[in-house]
Amino acid sequence: MSDPTSPSNAPQRVIPIQAVGAREEVVSLYQKGEKIYAREVKGWFTKWRWVFVWLTQIVFYLSPWLQWHDRQAILFDLTTRRFYLFNLVLYPQDFIYLTALLVISAYGLFLFTAVAGRLWCGFACPQSVYTEMFMWIERKIEGDRTRRMKLDKSPWGLEKLARKTAKQLAWISVALWTGYTFVGYFTPIRVLADEVLTLSMGPWEIFWVCFYGFATYGNAGYMREQVCKYMCPYARFQSAMFDRDTLIISYDAKRGEPRGSRKRGTDAQGLGQGDCIDCTLCVQVCPTGIDIRKGLQYECIGCAACIDVCDSVMDKVGSPRGLIRYATQNSMENGWGRREMWARVTRPRVLLYTGILVAIVVAFLVSLYSRPPFRVDILRDRGALARVVDDGFVENVYRIQIMNASEATQRYRLGVEQLSQAVVDAGRDIELGPAEARWVPVAVRVPPDVAARMGSGAHGITLFVEQLRRGDQAQVDVREPTTFMVPR
Repeated sequence: MSDPTSPSNAPQRVIPIQAVGAREEVVSLYQKGEKIYAREVKGWFTKWRWVFVWLTQIVFYLSPWLQWHDRQAILFDLTTRRFYLFNLVLYPQDFIYLTALLVISAYGLFLFTAVAGRLWCGFACPQSVYTEMFMWIERKIEGDRTRRMKLDKSPWGLEKLARKTAKQLAWISVALWTGYTFVGYFTPIRVLADEVLTLSMGPWEIFWVCFYGFATYGNAGYMREQVCKYMCPYARFQSAMFDRDTLIISYDAKRGEPRGSRKRGTDAQGLGQGDCIDCTLCVQVCPTGIDIRKGLQYECIGCAACIDVCDSVMDKVGSPRGLIRYATQNSMENGWGRREMWARVTRPRVLLYTGILVAIVVAFLVSLYSRPPFRVDILRDRGALARVVDDGFVENVYRIQIMNASEATQRYRLGVEQLSQAVVDAGRDIELGPAEARWVPVAVRVPPDVAARMGSGAHGITLFVEQLRRGDQAQVDVREPTTFMVPR
């Protein structure tokens, strides 16, 4: 990996203070980075990048509009603190599932990086996806690379103003629609649409639409490679997950050097040249503006645009493809073929990541499938921990929250274990509507003789809630441990 502090990569240059006559002139050390005009490229990897652009955006933009049981299929309702994922109804107490998803994502990232570097960055990262979309809009309105460069250098006129304005309007439209869709995951998107049409959106909704839209507009329209090079932490610690058997985009220096231009059909070996004709197209198509021929650099996002354009050049000059290709450092140095290279790619480190990832995914799915259809939380009544009531009975009062995690009306019954002759006073069976949550006060009493045998102090008991099916038979129950206090 090249040194990020080398002159070719550093955005600054050191210029000494120059003496001019009797005074000193201070020259700024900051050198403004040049704007990158990425050339359009076509090829196998480019097609796959656009496949992921379409897939990710279809899922993102269309998911909020899907309906499920007369409601939005995917909705994170922060007001009622319920999260709907098709047939699942999750509560804040189900936060463990979000943790599991984050762990799965992290291990998936480790696995992909160990196998083939920054695949996520080049093909599915939102920054890369939206940059690709915004660049496509820019090309359609302002033209190809040469025309864009010429347009930026030309003085302001009617054509330049029209093209720049059209581009900005298109970018802003996509950004605002993206922000609107994002908010639609937290506020029902059809309700949000009515609020937009009637100009009755709430302040927080307006803020998040504008904030997310502005972030999309700024990151994909202007910052682009700066986000990948300087803001994204993944670019900095990716090397910790690489080794010499990781597939990375590599330039075959043994085959390509020495570089030199030549006509089509000319024998490069006869001229004492390598296959690289030094056309610099690999640099022109790179969205981060690096020269892959200098070796692996942290700015490389693994988009493989340089592979596509180099293969097209090799086809034109009559040389075999693969001068720039996905390869490992060991295979490049030792001249291995595909079989030897792939045999080392599936190494113990990759198998370990795969095994852990599969185990976590299986455990996550099993836990999700066996998840009870309701949740229970128990709190003691802090106003009266224990008291003696009529006939000498000792009473403890609890507050039980029952959360129906299904989309049907359910009935529940309360009970207690590990407490002889206890009486549970919760009234009749409790009925909750679809996805309804309710706090229920529960009084547990024991006769005076039982309390005397127990002795004063705290005693462990178990309260349980049964979900009833037809015929008042218990279908499933949830047990929660708590304490029963006997006063002195």
